[in-house]
Amino acid sequence: MRELPFPAQPLADSVVGLRPWRESDVPRNLMQYSDPLTLRFSWRRSAPYTGADAREYFLAQERGRLHGKQVDFALVDPLDERTVLGGASLYDVQDGRAAVGYWLAAQARGRGVVTHAVRLIAAWAFDELGIARLELTCAPDNHASQRVAERCGFTREGVLRSHTNFKGGRRDTVVFSLLPSELP
Repeated sequence: MRELPFPAQPLADSVVGLRPWRESDVPRNLMQYSDPLTLRFSWRRSAPYTGADAREYFLAQERGRLHGKQVDFALVDPLDERTVLGGASLYDVQDGRAAVGYWLAAQARGRGVVTHAVRLIAAWAFDELGIARLELTCAPDNHASQRVAERCGFTREGVLRSHTNFKGGRRDTVVFSLLPSELP
């Protein structure tokens, strides 16, 4: 499989910029992932998130991109790209389909950052990568992610029961999808 490219033009608007992660982001910025709300919905293991986990996360992202499976972005302040607000991914890329995922640092919530980031990623995925279907999944009690999906024009398709391993058990997953003609 061929590696996935980063966008030809930077993805950004007045609310958020998306750029590749940098190794210098690992110590300070990827550790924001250890926020309790982020861990509640995004961290699959029961063990605490550590610096070693942040470094492995960073390396796994690049391996996934080189194998054509995912592209990961740091969500940054559009006026200062050193200020990381969170992360977003286009992942499970195959057969004209992909999924989008994200997490947001506590201080960046409530400002529309993720909504803008998902719209930018979706437009890029449809226009430059030829993706025909974009999926967004989240836990049934992750109401903030469900609101992001709705604001971005995704259609709720249903609940996959006992869908994924999560924190030593199984978790249901709500599935949303977006087609190119549906992007607001």
